[in-house]
Amino acid sequence: MRSIWNGAISFGLVSIPIKLVNATESHSISFRQIHTEDGGRIRYRKVCELEDREVTQAEIGKAYEDADGTMIPITDDDLAQLPIPTARTIEIVAFVPADRIDPLQMDAAYYLSANGVPAAKPYTLLREALKRSQKVAIAKYALRGRERLGMLRVVDDVIAMHGLLWPDEIRVPEGVAPDTSVTVRDKELDLADALMDTLGEVDLADLHDDYREAVEEMITAKASGEQPAESPTPAPSGKVLDLMAALEKSVREAKESRGEDTGEDAGAETGNKAEVRPISSRSARATPKQATGKKSTSSATKKTASSKKPTASTSASAKKSTGATKKTTTTAKKTPAKTTAKSTAKTPAKKATPRKRTA
Repeated sequence: MRSIWNGAISFGLVSIPIKLVNATESHSISFRQIHTEDGGRIRYRKVCELEDREVTQAEIGKAYEDADGTMIPITDDDLAQLPIPTARTIEIVAFVPADRIDPLQMDAAYYLSANGVPAAKPYTLLREALKRSQKVAIAKYALRGRERLGMLRVVDDVIAMHGLLWPDEIRVPEGVAPDTSVTVRDKELDLADALMDTLGEVDLADLHDDYREAVEEMITAKASGEQPAESPTPAPSGKVLDLMAALEKSVREAKESRGEDTGEDAGAETGNKAEVRPISSRSARATPKQATGKKSTSSATKKTASSKKPTASTSASAKKSTGATKKTTTTAKKTPAKTTAKSTAKTPAKKATPRKRTA
């Protein structure tokens, strides 16, 4: 790996010559801009506004634009003469527990390589001191024209440095959190815990970029003159009407994806099994008496097809067919058979279809 910076780590009175190496790399696929009519490349050219001509890289320098638009030229010599002790030094300023570092501050990562044989001893000393203390080192360094903040930690047998954003570069999350009052029930938290336990842990080495792989396959297919494969249409998911049902469904799907037994779902485990029901069913369950009465009348009319006034036996039969309570069923059983026959005789049937007798 090619070093991008040479300097030293300042560790009290100890100086460790090191080389800075990129610890990460980007595997994202980049595209070029083209003219869609003929496929010609679209390029950006550096043109001087005063002379209206393209200039070379050697003719380009730095300048600071003042508030009134005035350009103040800044040379590399001007920057090199600044009284910054971290110009070629990673200066360790403190050692702190790793959990003191907010992940929001973390930026680019680098490996610090010992530069030469004399650097091996102090390099190993700092590495082992970091291991034993279980702390990380906070340091200041200068890179690409600005002073930066860094965190040194041990990765295997190498000292790694994470660039950190300065504390004033972290924005305060004002207005980001929900501004409404929400109450989360314990049963919902229990289901969330069950979902977290079901998903479990993962080896980060097993994760990969599905999107990048799909783009690479598409490019390969187009380069060979083939038609890119169509992505499978995801199955439509049912509408989940409440959070409990959503959590239960998520737990079941997570278990199925891992090949686990889903016979006892999370709802049974928590003692509260939620159902995914249409909104109309919820309304019906909210007013059981009205819904049962209306359904019984309709059922009785369809079954007898004779009189507008339902008989006692017909009403009992309708209530039994619509899933009435045990009390209603018991009342129907107590109705005498003679009353049923007499009521049926007074009500002439329009059709010759025989009717089932009710007990």
